[in-house]
Amino acid sequence: MEDSQETFISHLVELRDRLIRALIAVGIVFLALVNWARDIYTVLAAPMLAALPEGGHMIATDVAGAFFVPMKVTLMVAFLIALPYVLYQAWAFVAPGLYQHEKKLALPLLLASVVLFFIGMSFAYFIVFPTVFGFINKFAPEGVAVMTDIDKYLSFVLTTFLAFGVTFEVPVVVIVLVRVGLVSIEKLKEIRPYVIVGCFVVGAIFTPPDVLSQFMLAVPMWLLYELGIIFARFIGKPAEAETQTDANALRPLDEAAMNAELDKAEAESAANRERP
Repeated sequence: MEDSQETFISHLVELRDRLIRALIAVGIVFLALVNWARDIYTVLAAPMLAALPEGGHMIATDVAGAFFVPMKVTLMVAFLIALPYVLYQAWAFVAPGLYQHEKKLALPLLLASVVLFFIGMSFAYFIVFPTVFGFINKFAPEGVAVMTDIDKYLSFVLTTFLAFGVTFEVPVVVIVLVRVGLVSIEKLKEIRPYVIVGCFVVGAIFTPPDVLSQFMLAVPMWLLYELGIIFARFIGKPAEAETQTDANALRPLDEAAMNAELDKAEAESAANRERP
């Protein structure tokens, strides 16, 4: 009991240390970028500024908004830059408890998740934002000055980044579900119509109230679902065989096998004693 408590406490101490290291890394990057906080926010706001009509601009309705919003954006960028180190700390904490075949699968999936998340954010920034902002601002009534609050714009951007980042994780989710045996590839094909409907429901919830942005989230989600099924054919199937191998390696010896091992050990011991 005491050994188990000591092991649990040691794990907590290690988790605390790794969390502190991750936070320090994010803090160091943030301090290195804070001098360019205004420029970083300008880059983030570029799609909206480019879509505003001539003379349109963004405003800060909160007293401290002009200061805190660029700081929030800089902190977000700092976290994204430090994300590889943060994930390394998480991997170093979890990896010792994984089997070898789990490590072989988990590390590529982790790297793929990060890459896909960044691709989703990039898709939102370079394709979705210019298209959606231009589409919406064209429908502003004549005589109405379009002036977006920077805090609300930041909230919208973060929500959209999160929605598209998570959406682009669909192939990884599909592969994991097949790999662990929760669902088969045939079942994924069978529920395809429901998935397509679900994609458009998610698009309607997490995008602005216009059909264009809904399609720009729903269609990639559906295509990524199909991509996940394709990759699952090659990655998802070996899990059962590898699990069976691990199970055989960990299975205790029966009585006959144990006696055979003992006889072998006694024979080797006797041979060693007879040697000069």
